[in-house]
Amino acid sequence: MGFISRISPVYKTESWGFEGPDFLNAALCIKTRLSGSKVLDIALKIEQELGRQRNSEKESKGYENRPIDIDLLLYGDELKSTQRLQIPHPRMQERQFVLRPLYDIAPQLQHPQLKKTVKELLAETKDTTGCTQISATLENPRLKFNLKKHHYIAIEGNIGAGKTTLSTLIAEEFNAKLILERFKENPFLPKFYKDQSRYAFPLEMSFLADRYQQLLDDIGQFDLFKDFMIADYDSYKSLIFAQITLGQEEFSLYKKLHGMMYRELAKPSLYVYLYQNTERLLSNIKKRGRSYEQDISHDYLSKINDGYLQFIKTRQQANVKIIDISTLDFVSSRADYLKVLSEMCRE
Repeated sequence: MGFISRISPVYKTESWGFEGPDFLNAALCIKTRLSGSKVLDIALKIEQELGRQRNSEKESKGYENRPIDIDLLLYGDELKSTQRLQIPHPRMQERQFVLRPLYDIAPQLQHPQLKKTVKELLAETKDTTGCTQISATLENPRLKFNLKKHHYIAIEGNIGAGKTTLSTLIAEEFNAKLILERFKENPFLPKFYKDQSRYAFPLEMSFLADRYQQLLDDIGQFDLFKDFMIADYDSYKSLIFAQITLGQEEFSLYKKLHGMMYRELAKPSLYVYLYQNTERLLSNIKKRGRSYEQDISHDYLSKINDGYLQFIKTRQQANVKIIDISTLDFVSSRADYLKVLSEMCRE
């Protein structure tokens, strides 16, 4: 899982180590949670899909034409030397066609072994091979997802749907201010799951106050260095849960207080509801292992889903997206993650 944060211009360079047509070279900066070895696996798979057949015996005899060649130059400050993978790339400082595009995206990046920046390595390299920038450019695939047109996005969903994870991924990739619900600090939550009738009202009242204060603080503090805001909850979440857990008289009082508190609060310009079937939710809840969540019932989760869908029906004028993620895994699969982004951006 990862994303491209920077792409260099494309450079035309003379063939290296043999007589042949010119090569096209570019450098990418990728942010990822995968290990260097896993990144290499993916790079080799991409090469294979694009028609390259690696043959260690044949390639050991010298350089030759190939449809694509992906090298892992650096991986943070990591130093690694195995038969399969060497980080940093042992010859990157000797090659102008590597240093020139790398300089365009990370001139001050320091080589962890040589302790010199890319700018210094480029100035010192003895390689005089021709390297010319051409007009062709590579398009960053994430630029087609214009999320920053929304000043404020709310990601909602049932317990265990993955709203916090998705919000965090989007904030990291698209330079958004991240607003996460501080539910772990609520002292009534574990007690509520054990005795709902007794602790429902104090739980919902404490959530009401906490969510209001946090949204008031976070939305009001504009961050000049972020392109938009994204939250893993919306103010109306309080009403949806309260309607399920509270009695009629308690909910009537609760609804009045909610209306008074949230009347002037900014509303999201994009509201996303992640729908996931109840069986998958229970599996996710069990997998993440929070002890106080393990007794959540199938019926309770179904009521929450129904509550959200009924609420969404009342927001006909709002920009609402319902995305069914029951068969998707946007944490492990980049393709599934991109499907979710596509749905969010679909007009």
